[in-house]
Amino acid sequence: MKLLLIEDDAATAAYVVKGLREEGHSVDHLADGREGLAQAMSGGYDVLIVDRMLPGLDGLSLLRALRSARVMAPAIFLTAVGGVDDRIEGLQAGGDDYLVKPFAFGELSARVAALGRRAQQDLAETTLSAGDLKMDLIARKVTRDGKEIDLLPREFKLLEFLMRRKGRIQTRTMLLESVWELNFDPQTNVVETHISRLRAKVDRPFERELIRTVRGSGYRIEA
Repeated sequence: MKLLLIEDDAATAAYVVKGLREEGHSVDHLADGREGLAQAMSGGYDVLIVDRMLPGLDGLSLLRALRSARVMAPAIFLTAVGGVDDRIEGLQAGGDDYLVKPFAFGELSARVAALGRRAQQDLAETTLSAGDLKMDLIARKVTRDGKEIDLLPREFKLLEFLMRRKGRIQTRTMLLESVWELNFDPQTNVVETHISRLRAKVDRPFERELIRTVRGSGYRIEA
């Protein structure tokens, strides 16, 4: 795999780079957050390994900037900050995993491999389905019972998020963070409005309702 390590501690960086290269990975290393962001923006990396405390630009801000720019390469945080709230903050910023220093290289290697496998599986999945509802991720096309449904970009993204997690309840907070990239409640009914619009297009013209409200919990799309 092609990996990018953004780590300012020279000893840690040398240790990680050496180990990963010995396992056959291609590894680029940068020690500055702003330089790391620019490099990551170029794309082409299978996994990012990001220190949380960096000169120039901290790891949280770096990941938020990447996700806002739709750079979705999986990322694992390496950090000495290991409290529960810190880990939650890292995941909410766009991280996929979180490893606290000091760490065993074997664990880092296994987590990097797992993220790489997950990314490949996601890339391989080009169509989603829920009953007679079909989504073509390449053509950006949605059909139900063979009839094409015209969706706006945000509606498409919301439906994709629900379909990838079909049968599972998704809370309003999850939707705000993942679909609107908001880590706070804007105190508006933006989620409810878009769910209503989706239902008008995906459910109402058809006999069976797929998008369900779970009172007090959130929403789910039937499997």
